Amino acid sequence: MRMDTPDATEAFVAHRNLLFTVAYEMLGSAADAEDVLQETWLRWADVDHATVREPRAYLVRTTTRQALTRLRTLRRRKETYVGPWLPEPLLTAPDVAEDVELADSVSMAMLLVLETLTPTERAVFVLREVFDLGYDEIAEAVGKTPAAVRQIAHRARTHVAARRPREIVSQAETRGVLDAFRGAVDTGDLQGLLDLIAPDVVLLTDGGGVVQAAPAPIVGAAQVARVLGNITGALSMRPTRVNGYPALTLFQDGAVHSVMAVRIDDGRITGLYAVRNPEKLSRLDRETAVSR
Repeated sequence: MRMDTPDATEAFVAHRNLLFTVAYEMLGSAADAEDVLQETWLRWADVDHATVREPRAYLVRTTTRQALTRLRTLRRRKETYVGPWLPEPLLTAPDVAEDVELADSVSMAMLLVLETLTPTERAVFVLREVFDLGYDEIAEAVGKTPAAVRQIAHRARTHVAARRPREIVSQAETRGVLDAFRGAVDTGDLQGLLDLIAPDVVLLTDGGGVVQAAPAPIVGAAQVARVLGNITGALSMRPTRVNGYPALTLFQDGAVHSVMAVRIDDGRITGLYAVRNPEKLSRLDRETAVSR
């Protein structure tokens, strides 16, 4: 049976959100994740169905392989990217927040941690820690032995544990910190702002060379507060939800200026991630479904 039948389409659609999430967590780009899904579909449509015992496993394996190939290309592209690179923000449905582990895995803070892994480490970590796949299944997807995958998984877990937020911050705490942050910036309350951000806070602004943005990370409370002070009266902020967590959309003259997500450690903001690149803001007019 060829895979261009209604049953084939139904099987692919049934797992599409899962496949998109796998690709997005590996790539940090919705546009590239969609391209990976298209490539996966082409292979799915051409396979001999009699040889496929578990469609979900086959599709995840194919998606992972395609994402690995694209991830290596993206890493070369990022070497010439203008300024800091940030993941493409996704407007996510409220039910994503109810799955604490899923929300954490697609958060901007976690995706930035995953950027520090090698492509194979990232694939293994995502498949094992987020989607709970077995080592044998992961080994098939990444072209390694199960024993090698176990070692890679251990190395990736150790690496991520040393760099990820120390604890999963609740939706309520994130919302509360953002509300206070917005109030301090809107009113020009410098002391209130300094009380919210950590001394070693890092602000990353991603303009991609298309729009104006800081060409390098801005580090330190005083420096970050000075930059944020320029927002007062110039930009308005509205609450939104991106990548599973509360965030802010910034507007200038009624048009979207940027989307800002945060990393919180011990009740204070340690990371501010402002995506300005227009190419990365195209999906904010609709919710993107992610799932495990």
